[in-house]
Amino acid sequence: MRRTSALRALIRETELAPRHLVAPLFVKEGVSEPIPIASMPGQSQHTLESLRKEAVEIASKGVIAFMLFGVPERKDAEGSEAWNPDGIAQKAIRILRDELGDDHVVIADLCLDEYTDHGHCGLLDEEGHVDNDATLERYRRIALAQAAAGAQMVGPSGMMDGQVEAIRDALDQGGFERVGIMAYAAKFASSFYGPFREAAECAPRFGDRTGYQMDPPNADEAIREIEADIEQGADVVMVKPALPYLDVIRRAKDRTRFPMAAYNVSGEYAMLKAAARNGWLDERKAVLEVLTSIRRAGADLVLTYHAKDAADWLSS
Repeated sequence: MRRTSALRALIRETELAPRHLVAPLFVKEGVSEPIPIASMPGQSQHTLESLRKEAVEIASKGVIAFMLFGVPERKDAEGSEAWNPDGIAQKAIRILRDELGDDHVVIADLCLDEYTDHGHCGLLDEEGHVDNDATLERYRRIALAQAAAGAQMVGPSGMMDGQVEAIRDALDQGGFERVGIMAYAAKFASSFYGPFREAAECAPRFGDRTGYQMDPPNADEAIREIEADIEQGADVVMVKPALPYLDVIRRAKDRTRFPMAAYNVSGEYAMLKAAARNGWLDERKAVLEVLTSIRRAGADLVLTYHAKDAADWLSS
């Protein structure tokens, strides 16, 4: 049954198609042309117009969902541009919704690290620690601004305790009962986020995020976090990163049977790009193998910067 491609396809167990992919995109305020991201070849900080064009091109290849990250010109201690109705992220959401309509899904990253001048995912107390409960109040504001702009889903990524419950309540109270939540339920304090922090301009000015993101050795805790987000009203739960945590994805899917996403993060993307550029591996084969492994582990959706290329390869 392995002798020909047709025989192999006949009994193939795991499907990988463009519809399984979610394309993350960056939009930057105050720029007149897209800015290439050095550590993520092929990715850019977009203008509103180049964002629209990029999304249309990716959509034409069969990808139906996009995760949007905004990079504002002005940052402050609260990250108030995150809930500004005329902020860069909200403008981008409206443009993508107008362009793509209901045939595609616009998901808004819901966090504060891109918007705070200190680079952390929440408000800080007098001692410089993240204030969980004060942060939840800001997350509620962000959710309402993103929903009003047209986001069909919001993606809380700050790993604050109770964030899903707070956001679900805010959306319901605000008349946005139909807006879904893709919860970053098990987001680990990973070394694979470096290129993203260049792209989103969100590296912490001091310290790190180990106080609120998950400790990498803890798989049982990850399952508890995922189950808690499901109980609080998440519609999809996510494990991030993907490749170092395939075991967590598998355990979570087996345990919950809930819609599961996994984020093939910037460092994973950059490694393959670097190796391919050096001629050390075949990029197409390696990318599709990696994405298939994430699907095989149990992810229904894969957020990946390879989305445009992978969709192209899968359709050819």
